[in-house]
Amino acid sequence: MKIYTSKQGTELVRAARAAIELYIKNPHFDKSVIQSYTKEFDDKYGIFVTLMHYPTNELRGCIGFLYGSSKISESIVDAAIAAAFEDPRFVSVSSYELNELIIEVSILSELKNLGKTAASRKNNLVIGRDGLVVEYGLYRGLLLPNVATEQNFSKEEFLEAVCEKAGIPKNYWMQPNVKLYKFETQIFCEEEPNGKIVEKNLYRSK
Repeated sequence: MKIYTSKQGTELVRAARAAIELYIKNPHFDKSVIQSYTKEFDDKYGIFVTLMHYPTNELRGCIGFLYGSSKISESIVDAAIAAAFEDPRFVSVSSYELNELIIEVSILSELKNLGKTAASRKNNLVIGRDGLVVEYGLYRGLLLPNVATEQNFSKEEFLEAVCEKAGIPKNYWMQPNVKLYKFETQIFCEEEPNGKIVEKNLYRSK
């Protein structure tokens, strides 16, 4: 996975905020207006945009793309709009409320299989570094790595949580016919609404 600089991370977060602001004014705005400023981001990685209330950090929306089917310059715009206006858990973000939200952008590495045994899955998982994806038939769940650190999850608790996110029993992470993957992220986030943008370092051993 390519490592982006602080300057590039700042550009991505600002692009996400600009996409939301323009969409509020005109849902049919020309997306190429923003894409022209992020054209250097021609790599294809999964990407998520997360919105949180400031200063409580309460979740306000989170949507993205697990796989890099499009260039980041394109997917950052679509993910930002989806997080603000298409997350089924929340009503659409208003222009007034946007000034009370902080924006976070997560760039995802490719998925790596965690193995088929409960032991290998726990041994191959690092809290703070890895996010999780679980797949079982038509069911799929994803949790970004910061979920584990924010909730102070152990490895087992994190594995259970991603199963619950997918709508399957939490102990299914131990079943060999359930597919489990890990991924790493590079995360850039505003410290306050429209404020300084920093890179998050979530890693800790546990």
